[in-house]
Amino acid sequence: MPPALILIRVSWLNSLFFLFFFLPFQTQPVPNPLSYFMHRSPWWFHRFETLVNHFVELLVPFFLLLGRRMSILHGLLQILFQVLLIISGNLSFLNWLTMVPSLACFDDASLGLLFSSRLRERAARLQRPGEQGHRISLGSCVRRLLNVSLGLLITYLSIPVILNLLSSTQVMNSSFNPLRIVNTYGAFGSITKERTEVILQGTSSLDPNDPTAVWEEFEFKCKPGDLRRRPCFISPYHYRLDWLMWFAAFQTYEQNEWIIHLAGKLLAQEEETLSLLATNPFAGRDPPRWIRGEHFRYKFSQPWGKHASDGKWWIRKRIGPYFPPVSLQGLRKFFEDRNWPYPVKD
Repeated sequence: MPPALILIRVSWLNSLFFLFFFLPFQTQPVPNPLSYFMHRSPWWFHRFETLVNHFVELLVPFFLLLGRRMSILHGLLQILFQVLLIISGNLSFLNWLTMVPSLACFDDASLGLLFSSRLRERAARLQRPGEQGHRISLGSCVRRLLNVSLGLLITYLSIPVILNLLSSTQVMNSSFNPLRIVNTYGAFGSITKERTEVILQGTSSLDPNDPTAVWEEFEFKCKPGDLRRRPCFISPYHYRLDWLMWFAAFQTYEQNEWIIHLAGKLLAQEEETLSLLATNPFAGRDPPRWIRGEHFRYKFSQPWGKHASDGKWWIRKRIGPYFPPVSLQGLRKFFEDRNWPYPVKD
């Protein structure tokens, strides 16, 4: 088993990474069906889960210092906590990876029930002391010395990381020493209080400003779009484009030029790009002449309410344009200035 201090730090900082995920069921990158109901839970449930969240993340890691039984309890609580997070949202493979350090909390005896009696007896024979009895070998002393030294090094290098964690000007995704052994990491540092979505729409109209132009929406595989589509469940799989659209929604298209690049590929109806989407409203037809991005505010409908009875999982309200209508020809210079391959219609 790795030194307790190292495992405490790994468990503490790994679990803190998910601090923002346990409550914002509605505003996380890709909610699942259970997120819908958990978001609408009573206020006391949210207070209770907040208490559990802080207990498991801040106190439970120190169980590792309290002996074998408490170490096993630590492993069980951390794994159970990650399972709850997996159930509450599509957080890709992150929760599954966070379970890995907790496996070190279980010794052979605690895992014996998972194996046959023959394997348990064989493991017991291998662990019996030899002729030297309980005499500590030189190799064992060297190993203990290295473990203690490594634990002290990690503890010392973690000081600026903890100070950064407690700072009001916290820095994310940074290393604090040239060895890069300890650092702050995370997909993002905060979660927005409101959910906004960028909806890509295309039209075959010659004039995008024509009030009679019919705009049709491109539907992504998992991110919210169609109000009546049930949230998906894909964990531990990960739709990277859907996550990027979530990031883009609370920034501007100038900060996310890739979304204009995406629009160009959709104007050209490139098959590889279309394979990343759930539906293409222009399938079997001429490509769209224009594509625009519309900005909407999304929120879950009320279970058993008017919108839910109409089959709507989401309610949305238009905020305004995200980026103006663009055409494939009009994007030529945009692509050339960035040395991007110009999309060619399939």
